[in-house]
Amino acid sequence: MKPVENKFVDGMNWCERMAKRAFDIVASLIGLILLSPAMLYIALRLRIQGDGPVIFRQERIGREGRPFNILKFRTMPVGCEQDGIPQLIEKTDDRLTPVGQYLREHHLDELPQLWNVLVGDMSFVGPRPERKYFIDQIMQENSDYEYLYQIRPGITSMATIYNGYTDTMEKMLIRLQMDLEYLQKRSLGLDLNIIVTTVRLIAYGKKI
Repeated sequence: MKPVENKFVDGMNWCERMAKRAFDIVASLIGLILLSPAMLYIALRLRIQGDGPVIFRQERIGREGRPFNILKFRTMPVGCEQDGIPQLIEKTDDRLTPVGQYLREHHLDELPQLWNVLVGDMSFVGPRPERKYFIDQIMQENSDYEYLYQIRPGITSMATIYNGYTDTMEKMLIRLQMDLEYLQKRSLGLDLNIIVTTVRLIAYGKKI
């Protein structure tokens, strides 16, 4: 990957980035331990449903443009993308299974991503990782996307909270602008605010 020009500068200094990574490791490990009973129950429900593997793996692009496999609980049957062409997921997608619909509404399908955070593929807060297929389309409209490769993608972000489901190219470009703003302004305090806001909205049943 060619070097990225310094157009969008990371708002965190070296010490803050180390502290952020330390928090990710500790919090994800605690989360995996405390939430293991719930994750086991979800896995059993999906196994009983029997429409494919319990864990869904999909290649996404992460820090420095490196691909990694994001982990989720399966919410759709195997082979639901026609002709293998990537499709955007909508809020009320008829491809969702009954259990999958519930998991998505309450964001429980994201729980396996605690492992992605623990191993360093992701962070709790950062731009949502995207597939190369859609990144290529975004970069045809705005090549600034490559500046996001400076940081780890995240489970939640300002765009996740305020832009909702990204099911159109217009929303993707809005999300990009919000993610670039986060890149420049990010701090430990902002990350904490985003995490607290996300937890509060999910706890109150708001669909984000």
